[in-house]
Amino acid sequence: MRILTINPGSTSTKIAVFHIANRQAKTKRIAKATIKHDDAEMLKLDTLAEQLPYRQKLIEEFLKEYDIDIDTIDGFIGRGGLLRPLTSGLYRVNDTMKQELTDNVHGEHASNLGGLIAHALAETVGKDAYIADPVVVDEMDETAKFSGLNGISRRSLFHALNQKAVARKYSEEVNIPYEDMHLIIAHLGGGISIGYHRLGKVVDVNNALDGDGPMSPERTGSLPVSGVIDLCFAGHTKEEVLKLVRKYGGMFSYLNTKDAEEVSDMLANGQVEARKVVQAMVTQIAKEIGALYALTRGQLDSIILTGGLAYNQDIIMPLIEMIDHMGDVTIYPGENELEALAYNMRAYLEERIKPKEY
Repeated sequence: MRILTINPGSTSTKIAVFHIANRQAKTKRIAKATIKHDDAEMLKLDTLAEQLPYRQKLIEEFLKEYDIDIDTIDGFIGRGGLLRPLTSGLYRVNDTMKQELTDNVHGEHASNLGGLIAHALAETVGKDAYIADPVVVDEMDETAKFSGLNGISRRSLFHALNQKAVARKYSEEVNIPYEDMHLIIAHLGGGISIGYHRLGKVVDVNNALDGDGPMSPERTGSLPVSGVIDLCFAGHTKEEVLKLVRKYGGMFSYLNTKDAEEVSDMLANGQVEARKVVQAMVTQIAKEIGALYALTRGQLDSIILTGGLAYNQDIIMPLIEMIDHMGDVTIYPGENELEALAYNMRAYLEERIKPKEY
């Protein structure tokens, strides 16, 4: 059994092929690549949908390079993008999903291409394509959606794929069903999402894209509302403000870099401003974890730290010092999204789960 997994980013596409010899065998990765996209080529393409043939061709070349015949692929699965709110699970890419991802009906993000590329490749061999646990998974409690202003609701938009994957991994390691545990999971990457997993559902989580929760390497997180109002009325367009919040905020706005390792070099060189910014970001992360800890009512099984920043000791060590009094802290560094996609696809191919229809 072979599974092709696809995770598109704004400047690259991460892909991998996994092989499963039999039901008892472990999932083995047999090929993996991060395809960096040429800036000049990308500038020629005005919309995400126009990038589809370009990215598809590069994946086909990747398969040829590793001598993998696309006819031997049993499962095609891509990272899920911005769709309407959904329950957790595996979804078949159907015509409605294709149309909404192509037209960016619910927002524009590179992850919208995940299902589209998977479908385009699967279609060449007459098979279906799937997504799993897209960023719009919504299991929030009703009260968690109240914002403080009638007409504006908090939105579930987070790293559902990786959060769910590490929750299942921890569940298997401690031999306790995911549905029986209370976990706080912090995905620490270019965006940061921190969710409370209560008995198998993420009942509260910050919106990791639109200005909610702690600041991250490139996103502002929550901001003082009056300051945002002043910014909006200072001659900026809506698009400019959104870019500041989503791409040029957080650590980048203070230090002009989104690279945590580069910031670690600044710390090693004694740069005072870098030290202050890292301390502020770590403090905001700890405060968000602490806010969710209040909801666990003493039933917390573990705090799990994951994502790319979990590799960075200048961030992880002071964070652990702030939060370990709340309970056990488990670390699964990295995004693990390709592996998570393969996990879901394998479960379907082995008939352990059923796909949902969008």
